[in-house]
Amino acid sequence: MTRVVDVAAGVLLRGAAGGSEYLLAQRPPDKVYAGYWEFPGGKVEPGESLRAALTRELREELGIAVTAATPWLCREFTYPHARVRLKFFRVTGWLGEIDTREHSGAVWTRLDETPAAAPLLPTNSPILRALALPGIYAITHAEENGIDAELERIRQAFTRGIRLMQLRDKTLAATARRRFAEKAMTLTAAFPGTRLLVGDDETLARDIGADGVHLSSPRLRALARRPAFDWVAASCHSDADLARAECLGVDFAVLGPVLPTPTHPESPGIGWETFARLIERATIPVFALGGMHPEAIIMAEAHGAHGIALMRGW
Repeated sequence: MTRVVDVAAGVLLRGAAGGSEYLLAQRPPDKVYAGYWEFPGGKVEPGESLRAALTRELREELGIAVTAATPWLCREFTYPHARVRLKFFRVTGWLGEIDTREHSGAVWTRLDETPAAAPLLPTNSPILRALALPGIYAITHAEENGIDAELERIRQAFTRGIRLMQLRDKTLAATARRRFAEKAMTLTAAFPGTRLLVGDDETLARDIGADGVHLSSPRLRALARRPAFDWVAASCHSDADLARAECLGVDFAVLGPVLPTPTHPESPGIGWETFARLIERATIPVFALGGMHPEAIIMAEAHGAHGIALMRGW
């Protein structure tokens, strides 16, 4: 049986809104995959926590002292020499200047640009796709607010910088939901870089030219293969749901409810500790859902979430 080597890797982010650039470093000539580009980091030593390993490795490799880092994605990959399990951290604070002590070079790349650094290590390409996702996933609620009011709320949200939205509202009459979806897609097209996913209706998503679909947990369990869209998301409520989402190859998931919600205040939710345990080895970005508000993103990221999903408050 192949031994698994645990590695802590740092996705260094700098710039406004939680980071608009990320750092890639080039492996030196004397290492396996020499010349390939990667997110810096290294092997976890016996008795060392992942966070401690991250701090030590970035100090040794880049000469910096990490002051702010949150757990993020986990990826496994079998190289010719080892089976590696990488835990990626988003690093947003450090002391000192970047000094490539153990790399041939380093380059900052904007999130909205294709990296010029190539080739990338095989484990790193999915990380770049995950970095394209914003920290807030807005979910429509036209059933309660009314279609016209919700369209105005969408317009205002896009103007403020919301860039990822799910058109939910599955109890609307079919004709009303289609009209709502068409107008929402027109608004989306007016804001470059904004993505609209349609909940559980692949036909409607294709008809309006949506960026993708969002699968409910029953739909996720029923599908044999990933729908043919650029972006596919899924609602999850258990570790089995998360495993199914990863197997199907969805791009991201929402997990919850984490906290009590206005519609179900009697339910305590799974809580932050259970949420963190369930996503500890998640290979896809996971948004925290249920009882969220914009300020909760700090707590969510501290527990490993990519961000938060909001039906209200966006």
